[in-house]
Amino acid sequence: MTETKDIIGRLKPAIKDLWEKSNFNELTVVQAKAIPQIVEGKDMIVQSPTGTGKTLAYVLPLLDRVDESKQMTQALILAPSRELVMQIHQEVQNWSAGTGITSAALVGGANIKRQVDRLKKKPNVLTGTPGRILELIRMKKLKMHEVKTIVLDEGDQLLNKEHLETVRTIVKTTLNDRQLLLFSATNLDEPDQVKAMIGREPKILAAEKSVSVPSSINHYYLLCEPREKTKLLGKIAKMDGMKGLVFIRSVGNMNVIADKLKYDGVRLELLHSDLGKHERERALKRLQTGEISILLASDIAARGLDVSGLNHVIQFDLAEDAAQYVHRAGRTGRMGAAGTVVTLANPRDERELKKYAREMKFPIERKRLYKGKFAGFDKR
Repeated sequence: MTETKDIIGRLKPAIKDLWEKSNFNELTVVQAKAIPQIVEGKDMIVQSPTGTGKTLAYVLPLLDRVDESKQMTQALILAPSRELVMQIHQEVQNWSAGTGITSAALVGGANIKRQVDRLKKKPNVLTGTPGRILELIRMKKLKMHEVKTIVLDEGDQLLNKEHLETVRTIVKTTLNDRQLLLFSATNLDEPDQVKAMIGREPKILAAEKSVSVPSSINHYYLLCEPREKTKLLGKIAKMDGMKGLVFIRSVGNMNVIADKLKYDGVRLELLHSDLGKHERERALKRLQTGEISILLASDIAARGLDVSGLNHVIQFDLAEDAAQYVHRAGRTGRMGAAGTVVTLANPRDERELKKYAREMKFPIERKRLYKGKFAGFDKR
């Protein structure tokens, strides 16, 4: 608690006031380690598991470094998906309330003319997808020479083949003395890519020695045959208070399952890469408000999702490896809240699950559905 008071006490009075009014008591490990160094202007690669508070670990010091008296863009946050950009932008707005700091979100698929109009006001903080940001730079609508800090959120994704060249080009448009921060839930395959982009050695911070699963999450599995999965999912969807994210590997299979569940009266939406911006926003909002009980999603579409109150992650199809399991599990149990991961498993899946549990050191239990609840399994 003393460490938290000391770190928060050094930030702008408006940010300190917002912290004191929030429901947070203590900084998480990654926040306590990263914030002081970011405030000092250091380049950093920060690796910390999903759900450990990485967004605030850079948003608070980034806002602290912005000079609100200057009408110019001083910070840029890049993220790989529209959903993640909008979530980060919301956090920036929440924590800059009362400071005079201005901000904007810039994503592909949105009206570019409106975005150009927003840029005329020179917002202090921009959050955007790499493609749209580079497009605006090339149109000479976004001036990067005044940007003092660039953040790469979900940095492991931003350095993959899809985004790497775009990100490199964006970073090169800034002056050499800018600060670069990369945040990731997993270790980078090639951390030297960051050094190559900025021409100096970044400080590497691993808030946890390895990717881990929060202890607040329960891990269950229901043993069943493949043909029984859809019916079982329908029963789970109708449990009291269910707000679940369901992982399905194939979009084609997702549509078939959705049709069957809707026929049985299940309230659901789909989330996959073929959906338009407004369809995706609508799906997320309906889950957030409780209009639907489950959201069927692919792994790509669900990256970076942070749905308030999401209490269940359901694996219709088992994760391909332990790391993917942890990513999925991290959609629930955020910031120490309770959550449950449920896997619909055949005997082969059961063996894999137990292997993941040993590898990642989390307990897993076989359950059954009884009167609309997960019940212990009679081992006799």
